[in-house]
Amino acid sequence: MKARLILSDGTLYEGLSLGAQGTTIGEVVFNTAMTGYQEILTDPSYHFQMICMTYPQIGNYGINATDVESRKIFAAGFIIREYSPVVSNWQADRSLDDYLCHYGIVGISDIDTRALTRHLRDHGAQMGLITTGEEPTEVLLERLNQSPKLVGRDIVTNVTTEAPYDWPPATPEGKLRYRVAVYDFGVKFNILRLLSELGCQLRVFPASAPAEELLAWEPDGIFLSNGPGDPEPVTYAVENVRKLLGKKPIFGICLGIQILGLALGGKTRKLKFGHHGANHPVKHLATGAVEITSQNHGFVVDIESLPASDVKVTHINLNDQTLEGFKHKSLRAFAVQYHPEAAPGPHDSRYLFQQFIEDMK
Repeated sequence: MKARLILSDGTLYEGLSLGAQGTTIGEVVFNTAMTGYQEILTDPSYHFQMICMTYPQIGNYGINATDVESRKIFAAGFIIREYSPVVSNWQADRSLDDYLCHYGIVGISDIDTRALTRHLRDHGAQMGLITTGEEPTEVLLERLNQSPKLVGRDIVTNVTTEAPYDWPPATPEGKLRYRVAVYDFGVKFNILRLLSELGCQLRVFPASAPAEELLAWEPDGIFLSNGPGDPEPVTYAVENVRKLLGKKPIFGICLGIQILGLALGGKTRKLKFGHHGANHPVKHLATGAVEITSQNHGFVVDIESLPASDVKVTHINLNDQTLEGFKHKSLRAFAVQYHPEAAPGPHDSRYLFQQFIEDMK
C-alpha cells in the first residue's frame, strides 16, 4: 500500500506503507543510530515525534521481548529508506512491521531519507503527517498546519506513570544499599536497570508527585529522568525540584537536566533539529576526555543563563558547543543532557551512575 509524508512547509514524499494504516501527526526528527530501532521506538522521549532513521536498511533483526525501554511504542510515526521483510536474529519473536501494527503506529518506507535528513538539517525539525489515506494533499496540509505543535505544551503528562511503583531489584534484598526516588518524566527502563544493579532500591513517582511525597519515603537520592517535549511548561516539576535542592543528592538525565536548570534559575531553548543518535561527541571538561554518547533531545539549557556563581559546566557538545552537563558548586546536584545508560549506544558515560552513588554515601 502506498503512503505519503507531508511536512508543514508543503514538502511531499511518497513511499510505501509500514506498520498500521491510517494517519499520524508529529514533529519529524532524524536519528543517526545504525542499530537499536526497538529501543528508539519505545523511548518515551520520542512521544509526539516521527523518527526518520538515517541508516538505510531497518528491520533485519526483528523485535524481541527484552530490548524495550518502556511499556509501549511512544513514537508518533516511523520513517525509513528500506524495510527488511527477512528477520534474522535468534532472539526475534516478531517483525518490525508486526510490532508497529500491534501498537497502531503508522510508518512509511521507500523514501529518500537522505534528502529528508538534509531538508531537516537545512530548515529545522518541523511538523509532519504520514498517511495511507486518499485525501488530497492540500486538505492534509491544512489539517497538519492546524494541529497542536510541540513547543509550549506539557506532554510529560502523557508518558508518566499514574501511580508510584517499585522497580524490581536486580540484587538480593540484603545488598540494597540506597533508596532512590525517581521522578518519571518518561523514564527509560535501562536507567532503572543500571541503578538497580548498583544496589539501589527504586520507587518511581509520577511527574507531578509533590516533593513532600518523595521525601516522606526517606530516599537517599533523587533521580530526574528523561522525557519528551518542551521543559518550560512542566512548571510543577520545576517547583518540586526547587524544593528538593539541598535536601538530597540529585542526578538528572536529558529532560532532567533541563528541569534542574530551570529550577536553578536558568532558561532553555529549542535546537534547530535536535540531537538524536548514538554517536555524538561530548567533552568532559575535567579530564579532557571525549565521550561518544547516545542522545535524544530537542531542547537544551542555555549556558549563559545559568548562575555562574552556583553552577559549574562539566560537559560540552563538540558538534555545536551546547551544554551537555553541569553540577552545583555547593549542593549535591548534577545532570547531563545525554544518555549515559544508552540503550542503544556506547557505554562511555556509565561512570556517572557511580558518581551518583558516591554522592549518596
